[in-house]
Amino acid sequence: MPIVSKYSNEQVEKIVDEVITVLQTHKAPVDLSLMTLGNAITHIIKEHVPAAKQAEVANNFAQALKQSVK
Repeated sequence: MPIVSKYSNEQVEKIVDEVITVLQTHKAPVDLSLMTLGNAITHIIKEHVPAAKQAEVANNFAQALKQSVK
C-alpha cells in the first residue's frame, strides 16, 4: 500500500531543488553534502520531536532512506 503524503509532489520537489541548489552553489562534494543534510535532519529531530520519540523518528527516517536507495 503506497504512503499518501499530505504534501504535494510540487511542494516537496521545490524545496528539494532549492536545497540542492545551495549545495551546488557551495560546490559541496558528496561527503560534505551528506554531512550537511545529516546535521540538518538531526537539528530538525532534536528541535521539533519530543525527546521520547526522537529515536523512533530517526529509525523510521533511516529505514525509509535505506528503502529509497534499493
